[in-house]
Amino acid sequence: MSIWIQVVQHLQPGGIETMALDLQRMEEAHEQGVIISLEGTKQQALQDWPRLRPYANRLMFLNKQPGFRLSTLWKLVKLFRRWAVPVVHTHHIGPLIYGGIAARLAGVKVVIHTEHDAWHLRQQRRRMLQSFALKWVRPMIVADANLVASELKSALGFNDEQVQVIKNGVDTHSFAVGDKHLARQLLGLPIQPRLIGCAGRLEPEKGQAVLIEALNSLPQDVHLVFAGDGSQRQALQRLVMALKLQARVHFLGAIESMPQFYQALDLFCLPSYFEGLSLVILEAQACGIPAVVTDVGASTEALCPRTGTLVEPGSAFAMAQALGQQLALKVTGNPRQFVKQVGDLRTTARNYAALRHRYL
Repeated sequence: MSIWIQVVQHLQPGGIETMALDLQRMEEAHEQGVIISLEGTKQQALQDWPRLRPYANRLMFLNKQPGFRLSTLWKLVKLFRRWAVPVVHTHHIGPLIYGGIAARLAGVKVVIHTEHDAWHLRQQRRRMLQSFALKWVRPMIVADANLVASELKSALGFNDEQVQVIKNGVDTHSFAVGDKHLARQLLGLPIQPRLIGCAGRLEPEKGQAVLIEALNSLPQDVHLVFAGDGSQRQALQRLVMALKLQARVHFLGAIESMPQFYQALDLFCLPSYFEGLSLVILEAQACGIPAVVTDVGASTEALCPRTGTLVEPGSAFAMAQALGQQLALKVTGNPRQFVKQVGDLRTTARNYAALRHRYL
């Protein structure tokens, strides 16, 4: 049995963390993957994100405190040496610095680094730090979207041979078309209204406030439902009350059955200010739900061009117009077929498995 390690910053609900779990779940028969979270504790993570529970015996938490911690680096070096780890796969800049450098010091044969977005490279300090880490660690560099690859090459001076693209994927067996009426019943949602759904952390960069403001301009039979939690929940609820939209906005919090959530919708919306290639866009469309998303990051690569709509970020007026027009359209394309062609998890997992075995 071959042990391979993924290193993430934390294990909280999010796209990077979901992808790490999916790659572990889709590993090959002779592999045994372990995910190491730099921050947090197992007890807290399992409590906050029930989805982690089936993987609990293959999760490790280092509970790193803020700031650079040399002790964390040495913990990883010792661990990689003790387990004779052949493959380390890091996700984002913090795990690259700790997991990547530790892997090289421990003599790990294969180091893979996935960059999930590149907007942070616009900051000079982060750009210099990332450049140093990548040049010292010398991993196989993967971008999860064409846009991310292009920005990596532009910001850090890499060429086409140094950066390859493996696009994010979702499990199209789990995320599938379902019974809308039943899904709404099971989630305790109203049956009759047209439902626009939004999934993700309730944080400022996710733009949910703009979506709530846009709802104020839409017909009364249009409701909004949020799946996810975060620091902005109370602020968003206050905004809902100020706009007198309490009867039309539903906060579900963190839910375990995301396919059920998407199946309950008429339309999906992601109003973010920043994104890489978002999994939730793919998940919703895999369930047959058309999407309206902001034109940020690699959203264009995740959005079905026949059934989806792009809108500028930050404008409640533009969002309301796009949502209203999309709800009035009779969808003729098939967003699920688009996801099966460009964003299927099985293709993503096979491509990463090929990288893991390339030099072993």
